[in-house]
Amino acid sequence: VQLQASGGGLVQPGGSLRLSCAASGIIVAMGWYRQAPGKQRELVADITSGGTTNYADSVKGRFTISRDNAENTVHLQMNSLKPEDTAVYYCNVGRQYAGRYYSTDVWGQGTLVTVSS
Repeated sequence: VQLQASGGGLVQPGGSLRLSCAASGIIVAMGWYRQAPGKQRELVADITSGGTTNYADSVKGRFTISRDNAENTVHLQMNSLKPEDTAVYYCNVGRQYAGRYYSTDVWGQGTLVTVSS
């Protein structure tokens, strides 16, 4: 499976962006990660085949992950963006076990999100 991430850009604090990750095949589970300069990559949100979602505490209530099975695409709607959300965002094809997402080594190319006035 290959992944194509899109939707990053420059946005002012309080603004919104929608990231998309299109897969070349069927997705079982997927996660969105981010990596800010000088920091480790962190899980932002994930979604299973049944639509169960999980979010990092820092984005709960602001970000929403969703999936379009017909298009093999997963979206990350990001609202009320803050400067600390600035990072390169990566999607990851996951495997699923006991109803939970687990990462694999299949990554999208990353898309830069910059939140600044």
